[in-house]
Amino acid sequence: MFVKRFHLEGVVPPNITPFDSNGDVYEDGLRTHVEFLLPYVGGLYSCGTYGCGPLMSVQERKRVLEIVVDQVQGRVPVIAHVGTTDTASVVELSVHAQSIGAAAVGIVPPFYYGHTDDAILEHYRAVLEAVSIPVYAYDNPKASGNNISPSLLVRLADIGVWGVKDSSFSISSFMDKQRAVGEREFDFVIGTESLFLPAFALGARATVAGLANALPELMAELWNSWSEGDAGKVKIVQNKVLRAREIIHMGPTIPTVHAVLNMRGIDAGQPRAPFLPLEAGLREKVRAALTAEGLL
Repeated sequence: MFVKRFHLEGVVPPNITPFDSNGDVYEDGLRTHVEFLLPYVGGLYSCGTYGCGPLMSVQERKRVLEIVVDQVQGRVPVIAHVGTTDTASVVELSVHAQSIGAAAVGIVPPFYYGHTDDAILEHYRAVLEAVSIPVYAYDNPKASGNNISPSLLVRLADIGVWGVKDSSFSISSFMDKQRAVGEREFDFVIGTESLFLPAFALGARATVAGLANALPELMAELWNSWSEGDAGKVKIVQNKVLRAREIIHMGPTIPTVHAVLNMRGIDAGQPRAPFLPLEAGLREKVRAALTAEGLL
């Protein structure tokens, strides 16, 4: 079904989308941030949760992806998150992503309304019939309200879905999906840096790590430690990652990432409303905590 199947590998940030003070996509900030990430990452996952995809129009999402693909120039694979509430828009975004050179698409189940497994299956099938690049399911039950159970994942694999980005935040759920899919070739990606070590021990090859937006060097250190087989170091770095994650979660996560990037001299603009820029007092607490950990 696909032109080419591939495995995501390493650290794949769900890259943020900078906006300007008018709430418009801030192209210079987006290009700057992408360039900041590229030395440390194995791919980019655009227009997802951190990228405020659900807060943008279809046309804005297309434009953001065009900017990212143009800036990357093939140096790493770009995966376009195209999930939204209706099937027609998801298909439109998927076809566009393929047409401009995205390596794959990721799709969270349609959100807001509750849907049956049969409805979700047909939602993905519509995309599979429209594109020839790999399609990843994105299991984020907290955000979508519609989880991808192991049994549904098997059905999705049967119709051609190539992999899953698991953001259930449960290593048990991750393992249940692996057991259900069995020995078939399938790409398992962990959707959080917090479970890097157990997920990679179970065979994951990539992590879509929000923390990498602000601290890509730290996530690259974790990946390199794992790749080098340094069991002692990887545990130490995983704990550093968990502490950094605690700090980033001192405030609303997306505004905090934008604030930390700006602290680091990266012009990351603003998050999209209704998110607000980080309040000054909280910003300073985050700055102090990162400085104490040697991360600023």
